[in-house]
Amino acid sequence: MSKLLPYVCPKWAQNLKHIPKYRVQLANPDTPIHRWCLPGIPSKFEVSIKRDDMTGSTLSGNKVRKLEFLMADAVARKCGHVITCGGVQSNHCRATVVAARQLQLQPHLLLRTDVQNQSEIGSEGNLLLDRLCGANIHIVPKKSRYETELKPRMEKLAKKLKEETGEESYLVPVGGSNSVGLFGYITVFQELISQGLFEQFDDIVFACGSGGTAAGLAISNHLTGSHVRCHAIIVCDDKAYFTDHVDQTLVRVGLDNVHCQDILDIIEGHKGRGYGLSTQGELEFITNVSRSTGIMLDPVYSGKAAMGLVEELHNNPQRFQGNRILFLHTGGIFGMFDGTLGSIVTAETQNLIHMWSNKDDSPE
Repeated sequence: MSKLLPYVCPKWAQNLKHIPKYRVQLANPDTPIHRWCLPGIPSKFEVSIKRDDMTGSTLSGNKVRKLEFLMADAVARKCGHVITCGGVQSNHCRATVVAARQLQLQPHLLLRTDVQNQSEIGSEGNLLLDRLCGANIHIVPKKSRYETELKPRMEKLAKKLKEETGEESYLVPVGGSNSVGLFGYITVFQELISQGLFEQFDDIVFACGSGGTAAGLAISNHLTGSHVRCHAIIVCDDKAYFTDHVDQTLVRVGLDNVHCQDILDIIEGHKGRGYGLSTQGELEFITNVSRSTGIMLDPVYSGKAAMGLVEELHNNPQRFQGNRILFLHTGGIFGMFDGTLGSIVTAETQNLIHMWSNKDDSPE
């Protein structure tokens, strides 16, 4: 049976350019929405959470939504290899590797890190899954920019693979954020509509790391004429970078007269020490949220975004359309296992560890 499924675009998006013909089934759709007692929220606000961390297990998170269209494009083009890039603990790279193996494609990663020695590349967090799936990993300098350094290297690798194997490679940009991956979150927006987005919420808030999720949600929100306001809390780069990314996406899909500033609120000031770097306060916040609500947030994306949401509701409540907030959990569970949270969790929960060696004794 063919892996490719015909894609039926929502009516409200059918005038967009570059609508994909196919998708593949990777995600578990209709992820639930429920109330979230997020610590520190002002009493006048009500927060709910959309659990896109539950799109799958090894394919969990928002990236799999985009990969349904990107991988379909790779299969339709009869490519034998998939090449993508990201940070050394990239959720996108991990999801791409898993999806590629499920579709019998060979995965290749360009991972950014400051590590200088091959032997220092570990097997923690997302890297464990990358290595379990046998991804070909190329280590590149941490500050390599996509357009000027990563993309040319991906093209050079694709040329080498073509010469060696005779097979074509499919190049996926950082985060899967292009006009193909965009339709992953156009699909999610249709899902949100069916779950009562328009009737139950005033604002939707999410982490923004590459811009694809932000573009997909904002464009969908605009096309449907929704009253809901979209807020992207950025965890890397700056507002100018993401404004340019969304504006370029708008042009590519034929919305030349629409501008990012008109459809998306990009929120700065919450990336802390920088992309993939955590402060003590951020780690304590993540620990407090998991302890009080049972929701796991990762240090790179959802943790910073949720903490940013709390701060914005206190300091800039006027930027929100109303008081019914929907937070989109974009996943990142494997990023919690890179060792960053270990020491703080051990210290904060040491008093919860009790030795009970003699069954006849009472518990401590």
